[in-house]
Order: sequence, then structure tokens, then C-alpha cells
Amino acid sequence: MSVTIHPSAIVDEGAQIGEGSRIWHFVHVCGGARIGQGVSLGQNVFVGNKVVIGDQCKIQNNVSVYDNVTLEEGVFCGPSMVFTNVYNPRSLIERKSEYRDTLVKRGATLGANCTIVCGSTVGEFAFIGAGAVVNKSVKPYALMVGVPARQVGWMSEYGEQIPLPIQGQGEYTCPYTGSRYVLTGDQLQKYEGQ
Repeated sequence: MSVTIHPSAIVDEGAQIGEGSRIWHFVHVCGGARIGQGVSLGQNVFVGNKVVIGDQCKIQNNVSVYDNVTLEEGVFCGPSMVFTNVYNPRSLIERKSEYRDTLVKRGATLGANCTIVCGSTVGEFAFIGAGAVVNKSVKPYALMVGVPARQVGWMSEYGEQIPLPIQGQGEYTCPYTGSRYVLTGDQLQKYEGQ
């Protein structure tokens, strides 16, 4: 395997890009970026210097992954979704020393046109609906929608909504994978098999 880079893309010297990754039209990857294996960067994607992108991530068209953003393995970034790295930006005041970290954990989905405000952590396999604005950290497996984003349910690792309440007690077995999900209070955990 090798890395596929479209001739119109700009990859600055020093950028680390894993095997099997694909970089499409008009992408710009800065020299300090670290990109894993099997990553897809769609048209017009920008990747900053202080960015880590894990294996098997898919970043769709028109997404800018700014400094201080970390994406773990298997994160999906929908078309035109937005990351920020300054909480209170002003054009006339430089705040580069005030960047806040954003962490998107393994398997999470960030829907088209959603916004992740800096300083947040998005939990494993959480699902952020299209157009939502996340301004605080998100639990693993949580389904978030709206402005500001609020939890309306749970999502399986397979990407289907889990028919359990947001809070309480319950169990659900995924018909596609056989994984068992257990709700205790306001936390959902996955267990393999029976």
C-alpha cells in the first residue's frame, strides 16, 4: 500500500501520513500534522500543525481540522462540519496562546454542518446529528441533536439508535453484531456476547 495524494493537494514537509491514506483535491496538510493509516481527506480539507488524526478516519469535504484537535481511530467528520480552537475569538486580539484542546474519541460520528466548540471531548461512538452545536463534553454512545446540542438517545457502534431511555436501567442486544448494551443510570456500556 502507499499514500494517494491528488496533484492539487499541498502536503507540507514534515507531515506524517500513514499507509493507505487518501488525500483528495485541494487539501492542505501542514507540516506538523500526524495522520494515521487508511485515512480519507476529502476535497478542500485543511489539517493544522498540532493535529493528530487516528487510523481509519474519514474527513469529508470542506472540513478544517485546526490546531489542538485530536481524532482517535475511526472518527467520521461529515461534510462542512466545524472545529474551533479559540473560545472567544476577536480579529483584533491574538489568542493563539489560548487554544483549547478538543478530543474526539474512537468511532464517533460528527454529522454534516455540526460544530464542535473547543475544549470539548466527544465520547466513544457518540453520534452528533447534522447541524448540532456541541458546547460541552459528550458521553460515549450519546445521540446529540440541536442548538445547543442535547442528548436525545443512544447509538450502537453499528450506527443504529438503541431503544433505551436516556436515563434509568435497561439492556439491548444489537441484532447486527450481537453486542449487549447495558444502561445504568445515565451511562451506557457495551459488552461482547451474552
